[in-house]
Amino acid sequence: MDTIVVLNQDQMGHGDRQLGQKILGTFLKKSIGLPDFGAIVFFNAGVKLVAADSPVLTELRLLEERGVDLVPCGTCLQHFGVTPAVGKVSDMDTIVRELGRATKVVTL
Repeated sequence: MDTIVVLNQDQMGHGDRQLGQKILGTFLKKSIGLPDFGAIVFFNAGVKLVAADSPVLTELRLLEERGVDLVPCGTCLQHFGVTPAVGKVSDMDTIVRELGRATKVVTL
């Protein structure tokens, strides 16, 4: 049973960006302990979170070390000019497969 988290923006929720990035960092820190957390899929502005200057890079590295797959969209990375510091560049086929194998998908 895998839970997949979808990050399609570079913050959690809508509204104040600074607050959204802060609470996303807290969410990622707390989610490290989830037993069935299989992957995070990043697309659109969410791919900015895998960049070297990401405000949640430490949390993403810890998740990746724990075995969570970090799956950023290659087209989106190219569009925003982002070179990933974590994760493996993917494509829409991979993203669809990740979502298809999930028992639960959480979009933030």
